[in-house]
Amino acid sequence: MSSLGRSQSGLPKFLSVAETARALGMSEMTLYRAISAGQFPAVRIRGRLIVPYRVLEQLAEAAVSENGAVDAGSWAPAAATAGGDA
Repeated sequence: MSSLGRSQSGLPKFLSVAETARALGMSEMTLYRAISAGQFPAVRIRGRLIVPYRVLEQLAEAAVSENGAVDAGSWAPAAATAGGDA
């Protein structure tokens, strides 16, 4: 993968839905449904959905800072409007 697809730390900038679902230990279909319902952030490019890697990092940080479980459905809209580096 070119440097355009990786962050400075070498981590990918984007993950496929399949990669994201595996990382979260859930089915792809469950994640597709959550994305479709606006409960999980993703980017659509000509019909293909990809998930910014930083979404997983921010979700994990939110769980740690709140010292508990984070509902991605209520977290997703707040994360989308929070901005940040892309």
